[in-house]
Amino acid sequence: MRSAASACMISNTPNLWLHWLSSVKVRVLPHPSSGARLSAARDDARPAAHNSSSSSSSGGGESQHRHQSGGNPHIQVTPKRLQLRDVFIAVKTTGRFHKTRLALLLETWISRTKAHTFIFTDTEDEDLRSQGYNMVVTGCHSDHSQQALSCKMSAEYDGFMASDKRWFCHVDDDNYVNPAALLSLLSAFPQEGDVYVGKPSLDKPITAQELLEGNQTREVRFWFATGGAGFCLSRRLAEKMIPWASGSRFEQTSSKIRLPDDCTVGFIVEKRLGISMVHCPLFHSHLENLLLVRQRSIPQQVTLSYGIFENKMNSIEVKGRFSREEDPSRFKTVHCLLYPLTSWCP
Repeated sequence: MRSAASACMISNTPNLWLHWLSSVKVRVLPHPSSGARLSAARDDARPAAHNSSSSSSSGGGESQHRHQSGGNPHIQVTPKRLQLRDVFIAVKTTGRFHKTRLALLLETWISRTKAHTFIFTDTEDEDLRSQGYNMVVTGCHSDHSQQALSCKMSAEYDGFMASDKRWFCHVDDDNYVNPAALLSLLSAFPQEGDVYVGKPSLDKPITAQELLEGNQTREVRFWFATGGAGFCLSRRLAEKMIPWASGSRFEQTSSKIRLPDDCTVGFIVEKRLGISMVHCPLFHSHLENLLLVRQRSIPQQVTLSYGIFENKMNSIEVKGRFSREEDPSRFKTVHCLLYPLTSWCP
């Protein structure tokens, strides 16, 4: 079975790995054979419950050790294992969907990631707040305009930058996030690299007109990961985005290309920083044919979605005890497939 990461096309892998090899901690251990050997050891990603138990024993194990017991050294590279608590998961929603779309997420995948998931909305909700969810009321408009969307993405970005987390991942309120697959994917990247990973909604780069001084424009072309499928940014790359994304600057950048929030992220990364997006088919939006996602591959998918596409319901085909009427999004069925011991699962 392929790992989550092996399905992604990592176009800038050489540069990423060169940086990784120069930044990881190294342990030097005795080795009886002649000649030093360099090996990059990476643990397989596991669900958060397993990661948290193992992290306590390995958390400080990246310091340098040199043993003088004879023979040549065996050099072992041991990056710190990524855990769910290292990921800032931002969910964009709006007040009118709190009781429907968002409630479904709270009942399913957010129940597994509550402490690390941050809900960005435009409406105060005392019920949610009283239940201990990380809720951020942005003050942005509740419509689906470019300005409102960019306003919320700006709040998400600033929220991540104010945290101590290593990865920023954005999803919409019609996405199901598979935490184990997400960790598997992100763990495969250099943790100190410049990573922007997601799935485009177009089969070619988008073309935009960038507004210049003097009311001039120029054509720009770039890839962007659609927010409807979700995307992730590494901490190092997010820090490089500060001149165009921090505070009010994200909305200003968005207005220069007159495109929504997810397009603006791609513009900053590819055109301002010259870093290529990593295209990954494990993210899914309702704008694609979700019937093509096979049930056996669900444990490897990072995000799933649902919605109306071409005037009919678009969701994955997965068998389970919930009927289509009971579970039109199929998120409950997916959740019970991944977590069969959940109390409400049939």
